Amino acid sequence: MTDWVLAIEGTEAGHTAAMILALTAALLHALFGALQKGRYDPWTSRTAIDAALLVLSAPIALLLVPWPPLELWWVLAGMVVIHFVYKVLMAMTYDRGAYTVVYPVVRGTGPLFTVLGAGLIFGEHFTAVQWTGVGLLLAGLFGLSAYNMAKVTVDRATLVPALGLAVATGFMVAVYTTWDAWGIRAMPDPFTFLAWFFFLTAFDFPVIAAVRGKWRRPDPALVRLALAGAAIAFGSFGCVMLATRLDSVGEAAVLRETSTVFAALIGWVWLKEPVGPRRLALMSLIALGAVVVEFGG
Repeated sequence: MTDWVLAIEGTEAGHTAAMILALTAALLHALFGALQKGRYDPWTSRTAIDAALLVLSAPIALLLVPWPPLELWWVLAGMVVIHFVYKVLMAMTYDRGAYTVVYPVVRGTGPLFTVLGAGLIFGEHFTAVQWTGVGLLLAGLFGLSAYNMAKVTVDRATLVPALGLAVATGFMVAVYTTWDAWGIRAMPDPFTFLAWFFFLTAFDFPVIAAVRGKWRRPDPALVRLALAGAAIAFGSFGCVMLATRLDSVGEAAVLRETSTVFAALIGWVWLKEPVGPRRLALMSLIALGAVVVEFGG
């Protein structure tokens, strides 16, 4: 698998593979959100999923892939800090605001900051057509957030700070996307980076829970959530990071944000949530923006 990734990166086949990987990441991210919907508070679910990731990734990182070169351990250390800040901000955002309002804001600000960062760090520059696509996608995401804001009746007292946290979380999405893209490109074997990413970033919440004495015997439903969430996280983060190694970081970030469309479709088909013509129009705008970015380069 490593030889295949190295052989196609920077080629037309790599571009196609990156597009498929980014869209797969979007679908899995939407499944991840549906899995967590309303069952447990975000701190509990995040701790349980991290514990499962730690157990599942340890043998892969320690025994199956080459160890990271000594000179790149600082990249892994930075990655741990960045993802910890992101996870804390994400949990704080979900604590204070309705999921349907804050989630599109996080996903909207993330790709905007990422595209700007990719231009500065990797020298990737979007065409005018691609920037039009970014505008369409952002209009759809922020429009969806505004539409949902008008409909929600819970958490209205904390909605303004929640939106501020959502923007900060979106900024951290851009930071970790850019940092991880640089890290996976710097590592000789991309699967070494992926294995150690899941291993090292899974320590924080379980350790904090243990120090605070918050560990308890998990019920079967929480165990199922943890294992399913860990499996989906492997696919979601793994796919998008491989996409950034194979092709444009900015394009992968934008395509990943079609997760909002997949989330709405899952809610409609699986959770029996109504979509309505306005939400359908906004989701179509998000999808159109992603298509314009992908084919406007």
